[in-house]
Amino acid sequence: MKTLYLVRHAKSSWKHDVDDHKRPLKGRGERDGHLVSKKVSKEIDPPQKIISSDATRAFATAHFFKKALGIDDANFETSHNLYDFSGQNVMRLIKSLSDDLDCVMIVGHNHAFTSVANMLGNRYIDNVPTCGFVMLQFDEKKWSNITTGKTVKTIFPRDLK
Repeated sequence: MKTLYLVRHAKSSWKHDVDDHKRPLKGRGERDGHLVSKKVSKEIDPPQKIISSDATRAFATAHFFKKALGIDDANFETSHNLYDFSGQNVMRLIKSLSDDLDCVMIVGHNHAFTSVANMLGNRYIDNVPTCGFVMLQFDEKKWSNITTGKTVKTIFPRDLK
């Protein structure tokens, strides 16, 4: 069985004069990052690996989960392929994961993550909000074979406030 955790980056700030890739989190994003990662850490088994988009806002969000889930540096990496908004690169990354990994968390962006959650899950999600968490499970031994799995859990910031 394969388990995939999707986390959309937390709320980012538009007040800085930087390109999109370097936009930081805003205060609400940091608060939501703490809140959701703490809740998630109480409800799931830690992933074997966290892979984050290399965009500043996603990387910062991933660090909340890394800390809350006790993931060491060796099992935390970034991938520019997750700086994707259509979902095609995200799907390629998922399908190319090493089969010795049974549980992986990826941190990235919309519209890709809502599309992927709906493509791979069995429950429609209108929108994965900022700092939203989605857990998907697949009855497969190889990541390259995953198709529709089961949407096991969602944790969204609005559900915790």
